[in-house]
Amino acid sequence: MADKGSSSSARPSRAELVAAQDKTIPDVIGPGLRVLFCGINPGLWSGATGRHFARPGNRFWPVLHRSGFTPRLLRSDDQRELLELGLGITNVAARTTAKAEELTPDELRAGGRALVERVERYQPRVLAVLGIGAYRTAFGRPRTTVGPQPERIGDTALWVLPNPSGLNAHYTLDALASEFRALRDAVETG
Repeated sequence: MADKGSSSSARPSRAELVAAQDKTIPDVIGPGLRVLFCGINPGLWSGATGRHFARPGNRFWPVLHRSGFTPRLLRSDDQRELLELGLGITNVAARTTAKAEELTPDELRAGGRALVERVERYQPRVLAVLGIGAYRTAFGRPRTTVGPQPERIGDTALWVLPNPSGLNAHYTLDALASEFRALRDAVETG
């Protein structure tokens, strides 16, 4: 539907959203990242546009800026700029769905194994998983809480952050920014 240069406000048609079900989108990833942010899986807007966190109302981009990770408010069509900042994006599960709840526990566990392989290949300083439930299932850690984790993947530290989806009403934009800022502060001082 949209190309790299199109506005993130371009609204996919209903047909494009339906066609986006079960698609995959490429990671924004490279070697030497400070933080690799890991969503649960792409939503239909992301599948239709080919951009991560593309749905209006997703708070990922505002939270990145408010927490100090980006010097300006980026949009989903600016996602490649993250690499210049030492940041990247991937997902636990690759396939797009309307809701993360459509993923099975087996998909999340398989996604966790594939994620470990990506982290071992690219070796970011920190893997930040955005969604505590997905992390618990994918990594078999049912008692995990938000924040730094005791486990590592090689030299990569693990951190769990709240899901920035607008559907996550447990966290306000300010509360999300505070959690992301704690990670940014740890990365800058570590």
